[in-house]
Amino acid sequence: MILLLQYTLIFASVLVLVALGGCFSEHSGVINLGLEGIMVIGAMGGALAMKYLAGSPGLVIILATILAAALAGMLYSALLGVACINFKADQTIVGTALNILGTAAATVIVKAINTAANPNDVSSIVQYIEPKKALLVNVGGFEFNWFMAVAVIALVVSYITLYKTRFGLRLRACGEHPQAANSLGINVYKMRWAGVLISGVLGGLGGIVYITAGVSEWRFEYGVAGFGFLSLAVMIFGQWKPLRIGLAALLFGLFRALSNVHSGFAFLAALDLPSSLYNMMPYIISLIVLAFTSKNSRAPKAEGIPYDKSTR
Repeated sequence: MILLLQYTLIFASVLVLVALGGCFSEHSGVINLGLEGIMVIGAMGGALAMKYLAGSPGLVIILATILAAALAGMLYSALLGVACINFKADQTIVGTALNILGTAAATVIVKAINTAANPNDVSSIVQYIEPKKALLVNVGGFEFNWFMAVAVIALVVSYITLYKTRFGLRLRACGEHPQAANSLGINVYKMRWAGVLISGVLGGLGGIVYITAGVSEWRFEYGVAGFGFLSLAVMIFGQWKPLRIGLAALLFGLFRALSNVHSGFAFLAALDLPSSLYNMMPYIISLIVLAFTSKNSRAPKAEGIPYDKSTR
């Protein structure tokens, strides 16, 4: 049961961070379907930071990993901003391209780094066995991960930012009616850029949390197994609201955790179901949930619509 709770919370942390990233972007009016690619690039940045800081104090490793993952995700999300905000490209196509490019780019970069260090090593693997220990604290058999605390802090800060600050009000205004926001003196382009870059920061953090959940090395050609899209489902199910996103992430995280620990429960083991079914469960649940909730979902009105200052 402790292991189930542990995996539920760490997977929920991933979903919270990435879904909040999508939430900020869509509240600004930009659909970010590139979260999968952003996660991979953020994971690469964080993993390389851990690799090269092996032997450093634990606090240094934690802070540097967070900073590297967030910065890598933010820089990669800037591609979405340039294409969709500056050049008004189709947001769905750009997001899909970023997903494909992210995994490919991370694989090539990691292979190049490994080959430079050892000509015989052509793998896309980054190991972080020792540095990962700095992220973990054993509390009565429960393996607490500091990234769980990061996810909770991000959830609280996101709620306060979106609903208790002028910045949040302006961001949401740009996603609902950008022309009206512009008439009030709000720079819609800047607000949309802010939403996209915040999305990159949170998506990058989600990526490093995902690849450090239960393993001490990662092969980057694997990507992140659809967690970016699963996070979009969490965001929609949570109605683009931080607190609801947190609850939705716990639900989806539970089903994802079951795919890892189902063999440890006697009643589940007795069912003798194939492990592949448990691996499919989070995605099946997401389809079912979206089928019943999508009609009542209310996305920001102007999301996905390129902003042109000259139109009214």
